[in-house]
Amino acid sequence: MSEDTIRLATIGRIIRRRGRLLAVVAAAGALVGFGASLVFPPRYETSASVLLPGQWEERELLTQAEIATSSVVVDRAAATLGWAGDDGDDLQDRVSAETADGNILRISGTAGSPARAQRLADEVARQFVAYAARIAGDGTDSAAAQRPEALRDLVVRTSRRITELADAADPGRTVESVQARTELEQLRTSLEAAVDKLEQADSESGRAAMVVMGPAARPDGAAPPTRAQLVGGGALLFVLAAVVGHLAAARASRRVRTEPEIAAALGAALLGTVDVPAERTARRRPAGRGPRAWLHWLLGTGTRWDTPPPRTSGGEDSRRIRYRRVCARLEDRLPPGRRLLVVVPHGDEIARRAAERLVAEAGSGSPPGGPGGGYPLLRPVEVAVARPTVPDRDAESGALVALSAGSWTAGELAGIAEACADAGHEVVGFVVAGAVRERPTHTAGPPADEAAPAIAASGATGGPV
Repeated sequence: MSEDTIRLATIGRIIRRRGRLLAVVAAAGALVGFGASLVFPPRYETSASVLLPGQWEERELLTQAEIATSSVVVDRAAATLGWAGDDGDDLQDRVSAETADGNILRISGTAGSPARAQRLADEVARQFVAYAARIAGDGTDSAAAQRPEALRDLVVRTSRRITELADAADPGRTVESVQARTELEQLRTSLEAAVDKLEQADSESGRAAMVVMGPAARPDGAAPPTRAQLVGGGALLFVLAAVVGHLAAARASRRVRTEPEIAAALGAALLGTVDVPAERTARRRPAGRGPRAWLHWLLGTGTRWDTPPPRTSGGEDSRRIRYRRVCARLEDRLPPGRRLLVVVPHGDEIARRAAERLVAEAGSGSPPGGPGGGYPLLRPVEVAVARPTVPDRDAESGALVALSAGSWTAGELAGIAEACADAGHEVVGFVVAGAVRERPTHTAGPPADEAAPAIAASGATGGPV
């Protein structure tokens, strides 16, 4: 499990090195989103506004919103509309209500066409107003509506009768007449107070007289998610899934990255690290034949994305020194004239080029005045990692493994070491190759690695180099 911290630079490296793959994934996601837009046709939404006069508390407004979307109101609207296949249960999922500032209740309707959405919102608003008026007692019951007016007329007639009785009484002559006039005035005062309360209650009851504020507007466009949103969302979702998949694969990677881990897997010592210019790897043709190899090359999956960016090269002289130091260490460890195989895992392009350069440097012999009888003679061999097979011991008696860090697991490297042992070759060491950015130079002549010999396939025969 890799414990490297995921940074924005890592995501940027995924986008740069897997740009073609992400483009294909985005196109696939867009196609899926387009298919989803065909399965789920576009919906249109509009709303009708209902004014609630008077003073309303917030919880009362919420109650009215619940009433507007209740099954009673929606069922009545469905019965009035008479749409085939759309009953109250179907329409209830497409009707919503919310409160706004100024005691405004917005009733929204969603349908498959702008005209239907408009009719649905208007009809639900009308049915809500009618139902709310019925609950508040402001329906079509004429007898109930006439009762407050009849009561007011009765109070007025009673007040007039009281005045007549008070005038008919003998004012101030007897105690009984004074008491009668007082009681009549008290009755008049009580009736007037009752009329005032009745008028106040009537004005408060008028609060339920709701008004539909005009017809709903016909929607101009489809409600979200639209087809464009589904297509864009599908592309974005697939790209995010691909990036997350790359990050998860990198976190779960078991490839060895450090030199001690490689040494433990191969059971050999590190002889040095060498540099390989990184420019040529991007121009190579696909390794192998067949549509699968071409597909990997076109999508850019044939190269690793999780390797760190190449360092800046120290120049041709610095690279030559590194290769010659490896050859000098081999010269110190081995007897003169000993021949070695340079084993390269198949598909490790950086290691293959490093092996070619190492063979070319070893073939040039020891530098003037150097110790020993010259560098060991090397022959490069590329072996398959899945089933590694190393040529049997013939002229060569030993193996030098060349590989790049972070490309292979410990089990794969152990398999290469076992294949070397089965062929009778001792692994004398390993070389780690790394890609570097070439500095612009003005030197004439082709680089030294262009004249390097080609690697022989696993099991190929040939004379010593």
